[in-house]
Amino acid sequence: MKYSNGNYDGPNGMHGVPAWRIVGFSLTDASTNCYLFMMSMIAYYLTGYVWAGVVLAGSFSMIMRIFDGVTDPFVGMVVDRFNSKLGKNRPFMFIGNITMFISSFLMFHLTVLLPEGGVIRLVWFFFINAIYYLGYTCQAIIVKSGQTCLTNDPRQRPLCGVSMGIFNTMVFALGQLWVSGTLAPKYGSMASAGLFQEMQLVLGIISFLLMCISAFSLAPKDNSKYFGLGSGDKVTFKDYADVILHNRAIQMLVVAASTDKLALQAKTSTITLILFGIVAGNYAVSGLMSTYTSVVSILFLVMGLGVIATRMGQKRALVVGSLGAVVGNILLVLLWWFGDATTLSLPGDGVFAGLTFFTVAFFVLQLFTQGMQQISSSVVITMTADCADYETYRSGKYVPGLIGTLFSFVDKLVSSFAPLIASVMLAAIGFKTAMPDLNTPLTTELKAVGIFLSYGMLIICCALNLIAMKFYPLDKAKMSEIQDEIAAIKAKAQARA
Repeated sequence: MKYSNGNYDGPNGMHGVPAWRIVGFSLTDASTNCYLFMMSMIAYYLTGYVWAGVVLAGSFSMIMRIFDGVTDPFVGMVVDRFNSKLGKNRPFMFIGNITMFISSFLMFHLTVLLPEGGVIRLVWFFFINAIYYLGYTCQAIIVKSGQTCLTNDPRQRPLCGVSMGIFNTMVFALGQLWVSGTLAPKYGSMASAGLFQEMQLVLGIISFLLMCISAFSLAPKDNSKYFGLGSGDKVTFKDYADVILHNRAIQMLVVAASTDKLALQAKTSTITLILFGIVAGNYAVSGLMSTYTSVVSILFLVMGLGVIATRMGQKRALVVGSLGAVVGNILLVLLWWFGDATTLSLPGDGVFAGLTFFTVAFFVLQLFTQGMQQISSSVVITMTADCADYETYRSGKYVPGLIGTLFSFVDKLVSSFAPLIASVMLAAIGFKTAMPDLNTPLTTELKAVGIFLSYGMLIICCALNLIAMKFYPLDKAKMSEIQDEIAAIKAKAQARA
């Protein structure tokens, strides 16, 4: 092998980087998820300041995610055709992050200054959201595209999934702890302009710093030597059609990933508030639970992706994670419906008076289920790199942007219905003009909606994962065959040059 500062080029076209560069690059996903966490609460802002009803708020989120998905193929085509002295991927990381910061700043700081009532705020919000989502796509696509040139070593690729899963767990766990323990008490309501303004500035700065670390980590591999067959391919819309019709791997992966995302997106901050703030009557415990369980979730990721995916392949890791999530979520449904949730309490929530059966049972089940869900959710990100290699092997084209945005398009199209599903279900039980808040009284219907959107949809969607993986062709042996073939194609091309 040829080494240079820890980067290596091995036999049969194998190449990789030091582990710290994989970990550093993984921060780009955490960077975009800082904004994803913030935007998961957008329904409160829509109903509080943009004067949208609950169903309209859900429809608005759905429309914007569809718009985001529709623009993905165009951005992906630009990425696939683009190359510069700064690389193929890094310019899009900077453009995307800066666009997200500016647009979200205007979204939360300028909207409240516009005239109240009418459609002015709604039209403005739609326009600035469209710009925001273009920026989000520019950076998010590099999560998938950058992996393909960073490393193709099957021992290293799962480390991307492990690292992304760990960092994303930290983003959402610490974010929920911050919102429930600091911001919500500070501003007195989730529908507060000040809450969103402070959240945007803090998360925007953190996101930018994480993106810079990621770009630095990717730098030595972001050049044409590591782009597929080592040459730039011209991509057309015909290639999209060909991939959709013939790349079975990406077909099955988007089924698994999009249904997963649908269920996870339906579990919005409102649903978390319903379960912990209304059913259990202890909203502060939601942030504590996320913090307490995040460490064990990380251990599951290390075991599931670092051990199962490395030794038995990423397909097997997704199957194991989905099966475990189905079992865990069934048990959680039963616990929340038949157990006494009002006894849920943890040290640090301000009312803790000792452990109860519900607390212990929920804690154990949450640890197991969240860990298994993290395995299945995180591994799909690195599996897109396998699908891109499969396309190079199948058609001779290096199109990670196409693969990544095709994946994102279907993923966003399906998951865009999540906020609408949640909003329609809430409207059906009486919440038509305002979201449930901390002072909302508990009803059986509200409890049922909260439990179904938290755990019931995940049961259905994780079961669909298992069906999709029956038809997914890329196991560990097939990926080894693919890397050998790509190396042979490269060698022939270099011999002719």
